[in-house]
Amino acid sequence: MIRLRNRTVGLRFTILYAGVFLVSGIGLLSLTFLLAGEGRHSVPVDRRPTPLGGPDELRQHVRRLQEQLAEVNAQHSRQLLAGSLLALTVMAVVSVLAGRALARRVLRPLRTITAATRRITADDLHRRLSVSGPADEVKDLADTVDDLLGRLEASFAAQRRFVANASHELRTPLATMRASLDVAVAKPGVTRQTLVLGDRLRTQLDQVDRLLDGLLVLARAQHGALTGAADVDLARLAARAIADHTGGIAAKRLNVTEDLRAGMVTRGDAALLSRMVENVVDNAVTHNEDDGFIRLETFREDAGVRLVVETGGRVLDQRDVDRLAQPFERLGEERTGSENGSGLGLSIVAAIAAAHGGRLELLARPRGGLRVSIALPSVPVPAEVGA
Repeated sequence: MIRLRNRTVGLRFTILYAGVFLVSGIGLLSLTFLLAGEGRHSVPVDRRPTPLGGPDELRQHVRRLQEQLAEVNAQHSRQLLAGSLLALTVMAVVSVLAGRALARRVLRPLRTITAATRRITADDLHRRLSVSGPADEVKDLADTVDDLLGRLEASFAAQRRFVANASHELRTPLATMRASLDVAVAKPGVTRQTLVLGDRLRTQLDQVDRLLDGLLVLARAQHGALTGAADVDLARLAARAIADHTGGIAAKRLNVTEDLRAGMVTRGDAALLSRMVENVVDNAVTHNEDDGFIRLETFREDAGVRLVVETGGRVLDQRDVDRLAQPFERLGEERTGSENGSGLGLSIVAAIAAAHGGRLELLARPRGGLRVSIALPSVPVPAEVGA
């Protein structure tokens, strides 16, 4: 005996559709018999008394009765056929509509699972479907997806912890190497070649130090461990970042245009948000051309604030630009270790923006250069007293 709590989706489909067609058949037969009954009562029959006569007259009377009976049967058959076709058409339409409604109802849990799964991304793997209901194929599918999300979450967390721990542990030997280099260069009688080599090694150590710092920030942003949430004005962060890069701007003779409207406030980790804006401005200065330009703008949009930084330069391929938000991806270079950076700048920006509920958008400008746009949730700014 099949217990209801163990019924499967296939069995439910079978019962539902069998019931629909059974009801449709009963309705079809009922309509057919009703129409057939009306046809029987509506057939005209000659009921006049026939005078009795000889055998010839009796044969003619029988022949007339047979012709009338044949006509009645033919008319009845035509009515029955027409009524059956009409009933079949009506019941076919009704069955299709009823079957579609039932199928939608039965498949509603699958649509819910599909929609919930699509909303889950790498940044919120902690979410689960948590589908309730009978122990059938739908419940098994939802539980399997939840188990998969759990394994993915554990894998992502282990990867991020490894990056953070490795970056942290590498700082100790890096500091030891830097100290040993400083001691060796400070000794008396050091040759010029040794000093030049020391400067080169120090430059490379600084590059490794920046790389480790970027990995730590990236791991922290991706892990979602936001601390010290505060209201932060993007316009102020952008203005401060431009002021910190005055030397690089002057060296490349860049024309900076600012439209930084005050009150573009978001809430989050102040240190990470400052690093995010710093990376965007640093990218705009470092990868700009001589005598180029930088345009900065902040504005408010629907339930959010946006920071836009545009730079000039050569015409870029949008497919290459889309890769810039990935770690260690740079235009025209496949490997890290360049003097122009570590390839983590915009990936850190994307991770910090995502950790704060925002997004990074990169667009190749049609006339050349890059448009970097960061959208973040806004915080209402209280009106000033007396305003």
